[in-house]
Amino acid sequence: MARIPMTSGFTLIPEGEYVFRIYDAEYDEEFGKIQVKLVNAQGMTHTERFTLKDNNDEWNEKALNAFSYFAKTALNDFGREDVDPEELIDHYIRAEVTHSDPQPNRNDPSKTVVFANLGDKSPADGFDETPVERALTIGRGNTTKPKATTAPVQSQTQATTGGLDLNALLG
Repeated sequence: MARIPMTSGFTLIPEGEYVFRIYDAEYDEEFGKIQVKLVNAQGMTHTERFTLKDNNDEWNEKALNAFSYFAKTALNDFGREDVDPEELIDHYIRAEVTHSDPQPNRNDPSKTVVFANLGDKSPADGFDETPVERALTIGRGNTTKPKATTAPVQSQTQATTGGLDLNALLG
């Protein structure tokens, strides 16, 4: 009889700063929606969604600005004028994960949901810690692995404290 591996279920990415690898990006032109799938070095996944058009098929300026900043940051090319979402795949982005306040579940108002949001984005060249295999191989059937870099990138806190990681020292 076949053995099927079990997972621990869905886990919300804890708040904190992470480097993510973009492993998939899908654009639905008809509805103007983009889904960008990311994975951190621990193998935890996150999906960023952008609705670029409103109900009248007009550009949603706020969403377009948010996606533009996300894409330019991931590509580390702030002079870009357009992008094919597929170009984002296998690029890295550093972001601060924060959680929303609990909100009623629209399918079952007796339950609440919490969302993970990405803020304070900056370019990244690769993971800054040794990634699990899943972080490098998850994707759309890619036969080549992205580079497994562990770039020694300083956080803003480290830069202002002379390179010391206060969290590591105090933690």
